[in-house]
Amino acid sequence: MTSLTGSPALKVQVMCEGIRYTPALAAAAAHSMPNYYPYRFKEGEPDPTGRGIATIPYLINLGDGTEIRILGNGDSPWHVEGSRDAGYRLVDDRDGRSVPVAFEPLRPWQSGQTRDGMPYAQAGVSTHGDMLVVNVAPGCEYFLHKHDGRSMRCSFCAYGAPDERTKHLGQVTGQVTIPQATLERMGEAMDAVIEQAGVRHIYLVGGSLTDWRAEGERFLQLARFVRQANRHRIPATLGSGALPDDQLAQFHAEGLVEHVCFNLEMWSEPLFSRICPGKARYVGYERWIASLETAVRLWGRGHVYSAMVAGIELDPEHGLEWQDAARIALEGAEDLSRRGIVPIYSLVWPSGGRQRPDYHERIRAYFETLTEGYAAIRRRHGLAVADSFMCHRCAYMQLECDVDRVAEAAAA
Repeated sequence: MTSLTGSPALKVQVMCEGIRYTPALAAAAAHSMPNYYPYRFKEGEPDPTGRGIATIPYLINLGDGTEIRILGNGDSPWHVEGSRDAGYRLVDDRDGRSVPVAFEPLRPWQSGQTRDGMPYAQAGVSTHGDMLVVNVAPGCEYFLHKHDGRSMRCSFCAYGAPDERTKHLGQVTGQVTIPQATLERMGEAMDAVIEQAGVRHIYLVGGSLTDWRAEGERFLQLARFVRQANRHRIPATLGSGALPDDQLAQFHAEGLVEHVCFNLEMWSEPLFSRICPGKARYVGYERWIASLETAVRLWGRGHVYSAMVAGIELDPEHGLEWQDAARIALEGAEDLSRRGIVPIYSLVWPSGGRQRPDYHERIRAYFETLTEGYAAIRRRHGLAVADSFMCHRCAYMQLECDVDRVAEAAAA
């Protein structure tokens, strides 16, 4: 039985169970930040579009600033009612509970252009609440490599495939340097976003390279440009893959970023190798953790993070029940926290096992157990998510900031 209450409890439920399509949800999409994944109607579900898919909003905003990623699910007990003028409500079919909600708005910058006509939305910037994400080289080389017939991409990732985004950003496979024109367009877009979206965090990310030193060179170029263009001195985080020690020392010596976040994704070497084969092959599990430890020595405890995917282990191929998956994840949280590394867990729906009647219940039980157990681990090790790195107004699929904020309020 979970002890989560308030916004964190609601957030877990909605993230795990999704939201069902309604005309009100469709109407909200007209004035909201669009979801990257369209709503897909299940077989037999009423489809007023006649197309099988529909655009829906990306993020729910609760009254206290909590953000919730919207995942469409035709079987969900949750649906949206209301209108822009009357206000929207999130309703639970099971008991009629109704919660006032808003949606992340569609801002003017999303239809703006750079001086040479590039849409800001295609210039390598995006937002999650008050976080600006900079990604001018999204194409991941792991998608281009196979070994023994197996793709080297992370099994949960569909985002990094080289496509039209990489072309209009000038990204060319095998070329490490980011084109200057790409950086300048991104800088223009960054200024517009900061002015309109109340940005408090900047996160530098990009697709992985098979040579980690080459990846470090690319991120040094990016971080230097952003540091110069960041007139408001908003705290920035390095979100590359693990990097060699001497390059980390260079980032630190130049004061390019306030935090680092190298995404290990999955605790335990067997799961890491199966779920992140490219990271395992081109960097390695132990070397990844060692890079995080080097970062702790440079930036200090509480400034070094690792995003982790939570839930993908429940895919049938891994043979884990939710209790085993939660135990392994919490063992990882304890180990990383002891080293001064702060893991951040993002919920990922497993793609398999959807025929199980307890599919959503398993995900929720797993994520609630992980969330509560990890909160206790953070308290025990004296760790917290730095507000300059991330807060509840941008943690759209993560619970750490929400849980800690509620706990602090209760203790006050």
